[in-house]
Amino acid sequence: MEENLKKNFLKNSLKWTIICLLVGIFPGVSSAIFLLSLEFATKTRENNFWIIALLPIGGLLIGLLYHYYGKEVVKGNNLILEEYENPKKIIPLKMAPLVLIGTLLTHLFGGSAGREGTAVQMGGAISDQFTRIFKLNTSERKTILIIGISAGFASIFGTPLTGAIFALEVLYFSKINFKSVIPSFATAYIAYYTVEFLPVKHTHYHIPFVPEIDLIHFLWIIPCGILFGFAALAFSRTTHFWGKMFSKYISFPPLRPFIGGIVLAAIIFSFDVTKYIGLGVPTIVGAFENPSGNLDFLLKILFTGFTLGAGFKGGEVTPLFFVGATLGSALSAFVPLPIALLAGMGFVAVFSGATHTPIACTIMGIELFGIDCGIYVGIACLVAYFCSGSLGIYHSQIVKGPKYMLYERFRTKNLKNL
Repeated sequence: MEENLKKNFLKNSLKWTIICLLVGIFPGVSSAIFLLSLEFATKTRENNFWIIALLPIGGLLIGLLYHYYGKEVVKGNNLILEEYENPKKIIPLKMAPLVLIGTLLTHLFGGSAGREGTAVQMGGAISDQFTRIFKLNTSERKTILIIGISAGFASIFGTPLTGAIFALEVLYFSKINFKSVIPSFATAYIAYYTVEFLPVKHTHYHIPFVPEIDLIHFLWIIPCGILFGFAALAFSRTTHFWGKMFSKYISFPPLRPFIGGIVLAAIIFSFDVTKYIGLGVPTIVGAFENPSGNLDFLLKILFTGFTLGAGFKGGEVTPLFFVGATLGSALSAFVPLPIALLAGMGFVAVFSGATHTPIACTIMGIELFGIDCGIYVGIACLVAYFCSGSLGIYHSQIVKGPKYMLYERFRTKNLKNL
């Protein structure tokens, strides 16, 4: 009996070691290819401004691809969250190439989108194929979806600790098996080092000075965190609003990004707004050095919400970084904290509010900016989390815990007063 248990343990350990290696390497390589392709697409657009005129054609291509070949995977990240909560069938592998092509077309022609959604979808789709290969049960399949998210996130941003914790926290209230924790961390680091081994560079941010925390500084973090939470709320609501509007008034899905592309291209050619399209990484980096414009964060919310709501592909997280960093940078005109620190706080706090993941976002702040800013980003992330409402960027995400209870209590109280 004891010997059988030992054999089963060794067999299971070997199986999951192999799975973690495969899930770490394949999505890691996919993320590297994606990052290199995305860099090429961005440079091509920047060197050929006229290409933005083709944004409606790019949108139509994306719409047609998903309408005729990708109806099962059009939900994107939400499909992964739904499959975790209520497992039905293995995510089709075609999710990976479809979202890769869709995101590259979006960025090539001038849409405003991110990249995390693409990496997570590729990681989730690739990892889920091993469910069939290794004949995994329902509980084990949930673990493999977690490590797929972990691998995608860690490899795309170069933050393995954050990737592992994000994958666990974003699904936390969906009854996570603690057996998933070690595979999540292992896969995140494998994916991270896979990308590091390849000729891919991640963006680096720097906070040169972090003041000692005291009561005055603490009191300034609170209102900043509240504003970051409101920005996250605005971002989520805007994206969902445009998605509903396009669905309501345009019945044929491929026409939604086509018409959205016409509107975006017309605005881009009519006004000097190129800083709000694509990833916006130069603007994010600049926000750590010089005060951003007061409307930069708001315009990025509008451009990204419209782009994604119309049906273009990409992630939301890098635009959330843009929104948070520029809002924090703009607040430096009123808040007596270093501009880089405020930008860094906003960078992760808006992300925290929009994804309901304050722990992962605090870890990300420490990974990217250093341990010295830990208290500042931690408090900002927590406050933003509580102030960003019940709806995040992933409408299929289960939101419970302290924020959910406070929201329900507030809503019940208001209903009684009506």
